[in-house]
Amino acid sequence: MKIVADKNIPFLKGVVESYGEVTYLSGADFTKEAIKEADALIVRTVTHFGKDLLEGSSVKLICTATIGYDHIDTAYCDAHNIKWANAPGCNSGSVEQYIASVLVVMAQRKGFLLKDKTIGIVGVGNVGKKVALVCEALGMRVLKNDPPREKVEGSNEFVHLDTIKKEADIITFHTPLTREGEHATYHLADQLFFESLGKTPIIINAARGAIIDTTAIKKALTDKQIAGAIIDCWEKEPSIDLDYMNMVDIATPHIAGYSADGKGNATRMSLASIADFWALSKEPLSKIVIPQVENSVIDWAVLDGNKLEKAILITYDPTDDHNRLISNPYAFSTLRGNYPLRREYLSYTVKNVYNDADKALLQKLGFILK
Repeated sequence: MKIVADKNIPFLKGVVESYGEVTYLSGADFTKEAIKEADALIVRTVTHFGKDLLEGSSVKLICTATIGYDHIDTAYCDAHNIKWANAPGCNSGSVEQYIASVLVVMAQRKGFLLKDKTIGIVGVGNVGKKVALVCEALGMRVLKNDPPREKVEGSNEFVHLDTIKKEADIITFHTPLTREGEHATYHLADQLFFESLGKTPIIINAARGAIIDTTAIKKALTDKQIAGAIIDCWEKEPSIDLDYMNMVDIATPHIAGYSADGKGNATRMSLASIADFWALSKEPLSKIVIPQVENSVIDWAVLDGNKLEKAILITYDPTDDHNRLISNPYAFSTLRGNYPLRREYLSYTVKNVYNDADKALLQKLGFILK
């Protein structure tokens, strides 16, 4: 089997070779000629895979090591018997960690208590569910909006987007990017969205850049229609709007889902798709080993103030990523490709926790107790 893989997908080298002859390329080097004889592709979101690249190729399977798949022309693939597979939920824990950390930082900066705030979650899939869980753990009132799920499930746990616009102090987006259909999300947050807000919320986008209309949110920030913004996903990445970047409170280079755990999950899921497609063994997946961070033990007894918030920031402080991007925005792609090791809560052990409520809360988020 001939496999062409993005060289920046972690934990892949030395493992995928179990399945065939592998060529590693940068995202920009996935040309028509480069993939012509490949049986399988393992990709990220950098390059669009449609007729221009795929026509006349031997490609039978495209695996994207990402949740999103808007960079794959699925209609073309389906019509030409090319199987495609994404990695749903692979980095949900990582995005949960990112959202929790930016919320804690914003509360500290702006001097409010998270337990006094209402957060509106737009999109409650694999990621949104975990974001809801951590927000509830932080004591927040949570409003959930997900029209497709509400239609299928008929559940009363969801609210209309208008309710979120009216009542939320913080609004965070976790939808896929869709341009057509009843619930299209392209420019969901447009000028009309911001003009119809009932409060002056903080806006978070850790989903897809084009869910928010850049021109509209810049105006909303200038006109004080919103109290701030945390932006991880941008329109026209990696060539992001620098004025926009400098207007927001926390700016990061599309790394919310970049924990080592999330990357490992995505790689496993991509390799599992190859194994399933060709009925091969999944034993090679066991070779994926994620390195441990230094100082992975948190002493609950020495934490002061809000211990849970302190523990969350020990695992990940987003100001480091913000500072790296602000100091060199032209290195957007490099900052993603050379992202430092970040582990999720499950990689941290918390010791000296004696209160049963604290224990339950930490275990709920995935921390290990000692």
